[in-house]
Amino acid sequence: MFGNMKEMMGKLQDAQQESKAMKQRLAQIELREENAGLTIVANGNKEIKDIRISPELFTNKEELANKLILGINRALEKAQAAHDLEMQSMAKSMFK
Repeated sequence: MFGNMKEMMGKLQDAQQESKAMKQRLAQIELREENAGLTIVANGNKEIKDIRISPELFTNKEELANKLILGINRALEKAQAAHDLEMQSMAKSMFK
């Protein structure tokens, strides 16, 4: 019984270490969404890291707001896809 518990604790520690390593890898992934004067940069941890706005977009607040919403959502979708891919990879390596 205790041997099985020790093995389970070891697997849990391995999973925690792999999760930490995955988070570090995802932090290094840079995902860009660019559209007509707007650039949004996110990382694989679904964090927005930078937003660059062309000065021409400041003349129309509604257009800027719409582009920001669209751009941020697209950048976060890309980040989610990168995150999901890392999770799948981690799961495969754990259950070999």
